[in-house]
Amino acid sequence: MSGSFVHLHNHTEYSMLDGAAKVKPMLAEAQRLEMPAIGMTDHGN
Repeated sequence: MSGSFVHLHNHTEYSMLDGAAKVKPMLAEAQRLEMPAIGMTDHGN
């Protein structure tokens, strides 16, 4: 994947009732895909 693509809408385990992704694995996958950043849009915490 190109180094210029960034997911801007992600919920982690800290979004009450809306997210299940754990932060460290999410960041590791973004790094593996050579993404320069990732947006975490948690809510309800």
